Amino acid sequence: MSPSLRQRASAGEKLIGALLRMPAEETVEMLAVAGFDFVLIDCEHGPADIVALRSHIALAAVHGVPVIVRVGEKDRGLVLRVLDQGAQGILAPHLDTAEDAADLVDSALYPPVGSRGFATYSRAGRFGEVAAADHRDRWLENTLVLGMIESPRGVANIDEIVATARLDGIMIGPADLAAASGPDDLPVAEAVAVVNEALSRTGALRMDIVGTKDAAAAAFAAGADLVVYNLASSLMAHFRDLTAPAR
Repeated sequence: MSPSLRQRASAGEKLIGALLRMPAEETVEMLAVAGFDFVLIDCEHGPADIVALRSHIALAAVHGVPVIVRVGEKDRGLVLRVLDQGAQGILAPHLDTAEDAADLVDSALYPPVGSRGFATYSRAGRFGEVAAADHRDRWLENTLVLGMIESPRGVANIDEIVATARLDGIMIGPADLAAASGPDDLPVAEAVAVVNEALSRTGALRMDIVGTKDAAAAAFAAGADLVVYNLASSLMAHFRDLTAPAR
């Protein structure tokens, strides 16, 4: 069996992905054929239709590409359902406290670590063809659990958040962080540096969101473990460029 996304990231491999809002089944396949390491499907700002999402996850799996799903804030039900459909990772928005991080871990992992509802008859358990103990152990070991820092409160509590057992890493949401920051808060660039320093110090995974290849290279050089393209931004820049040929 191929190493999971969590195993690859934990081993120090630098991984490149794309943030996709569905439905865009053909785009999932194009990203896989192009050689991306993972696809991050956005169900926070996207339509979050579980039937379409299942098709996306299954199609990516045909090409050997794992899927992370960005769920809504404190959406434990969606966490359960997307993991049952075979997503290898969860990205949850708005971690402001260590309690938020602990709740995320609890929702994403089976007992005895968390309280995720247990089932082997879903797609993730090969429809009941995996022994219960093997299924439990596999997903306890390989589920990638990531959270987002998107507020000054989250920045202030970053040390406690990253100390949460079995939280694998953090992605900063720069747009939300900027929107939530006022004149008495750290400038966004300084807040980002505080978070990234905590990740580096503790060894937690760092995932950066970027819009260009140069920005991706800079993120890896600065210490990111996973980099994900904001595909909507990248495509819109490309589309705008295509509307302006010499004529």
